[in-house]
Amino acid sequence: MKNLLLLFVITLFSITLVAFPAQGESLTEVSERAKQIAQKMIIVDGHIDVPYRVFESWEDVNLATKSGDFDYPRATVGGLNAPFMSIYIPATQDDSEQSIQTAHVLIDSIEALVQRSEGKFAIAKSPKDIREHHSQNKISLPLGMENGSPIQGELDRLKIFYDRGIRYITLTHAKSNHISDSSYDDNKQWQGLSPFGEQVVEEMNRLGIMVDVSHVSDDAFWDAIKISKAPMIASHSSARHFTPGFERNMSDKMIQALANADGIIMVNFGSTFLTAEAREWSDRQKLAKQKLEKEFGKDGPELKDFSAEYRAKHPLPFADLSDVLDHIDHIVKIAGIDAVGLGSDYDGVGDSLPSNLKSVADYPKLIDGLIKRGYKESDIEKILGENLLRVWQAVETHASNKPG
Repeated sequence: MKNLLLLFVITLFSITLVAFPAQGESLTEVSERAKQIAQKMIIVDGHIDVPYRVFESWEDVNLATKSGDFDYPRATVGGLNAPFMSIYIPATQDDSEQSIQTAHVLIDSIEALVQRSEGKFAIAKSPKDIREHHSQNKISLPLGMENGSPIQGELDRLKIFYDRGIRYITLTHAKSNHISDSSYDDNKQWQGLSPFGEQVVEEMNRLGIMVDVSHVSDDAFWDAIKISKAPMIASHSSARHFTPGFERNMSDKMIQALANADGIIMVNFGSTFLTAEAREWSDRQKLAKQKLEKEFGKDGPELKDFSAEYRAKHPLPFADLSDVLDHIDHIVKIAGIDAVGLGSDYDGVGDSLPSNLKSVADYPKLIDGLIKRGYKESDIEKILGENLLRVWQAVETHASNKPG
């Protein structure tokens, strides 16, 4: 049940949409049942890049913002209860002390956000916290580290970050690092996990930090699933079935193996993760940019407005809600209802979001789509958050049974 404060926030958000229509679309076409489910059930999103967004260009997301995909009013309208805040470390900081500094600064920023929020937000360090915050009408902010670079070869740093609230770590990002090869990097220096990376997975199991296999190479995934004794997650990946050859997404065999080990894949909303058409567009854009860089240099003035100019000449073929639903359907078909969650990558995939899932206000549209495709409410509840909470609890339980 929502109180008068929530009614006020929804009214305020409706006014905000009139002022800033690009932030989201009207929910008037969404069924009342979908809106009620969004407010009643716990919605967990495995990956939202608010911390680095406000690090680069600060805005107070306690209030309605003119940019970005997330703020408190929109999250409240969408029914979002537990967005994992991505403590994102750029691959350019790999193998440097700067990565450690960046991680702590971004964690500090979320702690500061919570302090300013006057009870709107609360940091969550366990599934129990999320359920308690939900009962208190607070939005939980669990923390996940995107890129294990800040570990910098010291296993003891895992405990430091665990104590600060980190509850999953994406082992690598855009480049092969000291832990794991990356799906984006042709340099597969370890042919999977590094020897140190194997120790990292074991120590994460011992502490109760979820192992996140988004971004890792295929070989690294198979190494991790062999080593990990606790369930793993892919916090923001989609099904490679729809984007052949795109290693960043997961193959059917990988999704099935993840599910067999009681883990889940959390579907990424970025258009280039969802359709072959958008993926091919991205590849063509990359090649065009590389050609200019080769001719004029990476810092040449010809590259200054490349992205905008390319998009003007070659519009991105946006995915839409049906494509996200297709990924969910496919994962359920091959791995079961317990294997799927949501990892939107809001604030992390730029303006490539599907045409009708442009912000965190739009989860009711996704729920409405699931209803129309025949999903039962108990299954919708699993997709929205219960599957992730189950995995997280299993990781906690495994850690509590370990000595030390």
